[in-house]
Amino acid sequence: MKLFTIGYGGRSQADFINLLRSNGVRAVVDVRLRPDKASMGIWVKAKTEDRGIQKILSTAGIEYRSLPELGNLFLDYPDWRERYEQFLEKAGGLLFSRLSGLPEPFCLLCAEKKAEDCHRRQIAEYLVRTQGVEVQHLFVGQEYCGV
Repeated sequence: MKLFTIGYGGRSQADFINLLRSNGVRAVVDVRLRPDKASMGIWVKAKTEDRGIQKILSTAGIEYRSLPELGNLFLDYPDWRERYEQFLEKAGGLLFSRLSGLPEPFCLLCAEKKAEDCHRRQIAEYLVRTQGVEVQHLFVGQEYCGV
């Protein structure tokens, strides 16, 4: 299985959709803790599917699923990366059960532009270790491979 990761920060809506489409992404998994509080309004998870990120993706024929349980609870800690990794090691099996049944390939979404600045990288690394998935991080109109 192959999955992608993407951050919407600094991206236009058109670039975002084009990048997903050009990589054949069929579903986006939102791993933000508070998708209803996006700093840029177009990326917010709206109360209804005819607005916000749900509308952007559905118009493009891409499924949307929000998994706030994968959000970064430890962002305010200087050692958030280590804490989040421990969290995944202890609860990952339970947390990832909701990924089953998603059309593939799917893409993990968060706000940070670069995967190395975001907890979605830890999620991807966990899935590589436990599920043997291949990961590709999509970044600013181009892509780079690897976790």
